[in-house]
Amino acid sequence: MTTHPNTADGSGLAVALEHAEGLVLARLHHVPANPLSPVVLEGLDAAAEAVERSGAAALVIASGLDGFFAAGADIKYMRTLDGAGFAAYGRRMREVFARLADLDALTVAAIEGLALGGGLELALACKLRIGSPAARLGVPEIKLGLIPGAGGTQRLPRVIGRSRALDLLVTGRQVEGSEAHAIGLLDRLVDDGQAEAVACDIARRVMGFSAPALRATDRCLDAAFTMELTDGIAFEAAQERALFEHGEASEGIAAFVERRGPVFASAARGDR
Repeated sequence: MTTHPNTADGSGLAVALEHAEGLVLARLHHVPANPLSPVVLEGLDAAAEAVERSGAAALVIASGLDGFFAAGADIKYMRTLDGAGFAAYGRRMREVFARLADLDALTVAAIEGLALGGGLELALACKLRIGSPAARLGVPEIKLGLIPGAGGTQRLPRVIGRSRALDLLVTGRQVEGSEAHAIGLLDRLVDDGQAEAVACDIARRVMGFSAPALRATDRCLDAAFTMELTDGIAFEAAQERALFEHGEASEGIAAFVERRGPVFASAARGDR
C-alpha cells in the first residue's frame, strides 16, 4: 500500500492510494465532507500519476468518510481568494479532472452519500459511476450565484442529455441514487455500502480483457460525440481492423474456437 503524503488537516491523509495488480484505489479522506481542497486535488493528481507510471488498467475513486463522496469545491478556501486566486483554483481543478478523464485506464467513481458540485464534476470525469440508493448527486452552484466551473456544464449533458442537465443546473436540486440511475447519471445502482466493492470488482474484471480493445472502445465512444455518423462508423471500422491486424484479436478468436479462456498479454502486464 502506498499513501499520498499531503494531509488535509494535520490529522490524516487527504487521499490514500492503494496499488494492487493493475488497480489503483484512491480513497478521499478530507474531514468533514471531502471538499476539493488544494491537497485533495494534489492527491487526485498523484492518483493519475500513479496510474500513468505503473501502467495500471483501472483507477477507482472512493471515499473513506461516511455520508460523503465529495461535497464540492472548498468554499472556506474560496472565501480567502481574490479574483486571480479564484481563477487559479478553478484552473487547477479543471486540469486535474481533465487528466483523470484522459487516462487510458478505466476510471470508476464509487459514490456513497453526497456528490455535489465539484464532487459530481469529479465523478463525471470518470468513465463509470457506481452508486447506492443513499447517494445524493447535484450541482447546486446556482444557489451561490455561480455555475459549475470544472466541466459540469459540458460533461453533464453529454451523460444525461440537455433537458435533464438543464433541470439539475437551474434548480440546484439533489437527486437520490435511484433517480440518478434512472436518468443515466449512475451507471449501476448497488446496495448501500457496496459501491466501492462493486467498482473494484468491475475494474478487476475489465483488467482481464485486452488493453488495445479497451482503448479502442473508449476512442470509438468519444468519436460518437465528436464525429458525424458516417465518419464515426469509418473510424470504428479502422479501429476494429487495427485490432485484428496488430492487436490481440487473434488470441481471442483462437480461444473461442478452442473453447478456452483467452490469455491477453496486455492484460497480464497491465499494459496501457
